[in-house]
Amino acid sequence: MELDYDKLRQIYRLEKNTSRLVDIDEDFYDSLTLFIQGEKKKYLASLKEFSPAKARTFANVKKIVEEIFSLREKKLLMRALLASRTGEESKERLAAQEKKTFKELLAVLNKHRDSLLQAFEPGKGKLDELKPKDLKIIKEVPVFVGPDMKEYGPFAVDEAVSVPSKVADLLVTRKLAKEK
Repeated sequence: MELDYDKLRQIYRLEKNTSRLVDIDEDFYDSLTLFIQGEKKKYLASLKEFSPAKARTFANVKKIVEEIFSLREKKLLMRALLASRTGEESKERLAAQEKKTFKELLAVLNKHRDSLLQAFEPGKGKLDELKPKDLKIIKEVPVFVGPDMKEYGPFAVDEAVSVPSKVADLLVTRKLAKEK
């Protein structure tokens, strides 16, 4: 994505006027860094030329970039909080750096939420129970209803499956599967 001042202003206006994250390219921050470096060179040259107009442009770019970052940061936090509460993750409209940040935020929020759940049921974390585990089936398993009242199976020998922790523990303790 090639950024210029007008494109940056457009992203800022859109970001400011919607509660959803604006659709940006995955490499947005890389493009932004290149754009800022170019603008900084122009700014430094403007200081030598005593051009206040070019200096103002760089100050405006800096302000717009800070605002975009702040707006996206708030929306990212809200998205992570919502994902922590509902278990529904969405990484659409996120740049590469934001995806990494989202994943880290979600992990912290889930850990925090899990500690609250454990306060009510020591030794038990609801989020851990929902987290899938990868297993390798070692004996044929017919269709069965798990502790969460959902159907699982049938599973064939040597099949690789991903099931919730509670179901995985059940299969492993009954020597029907082993953890990968």
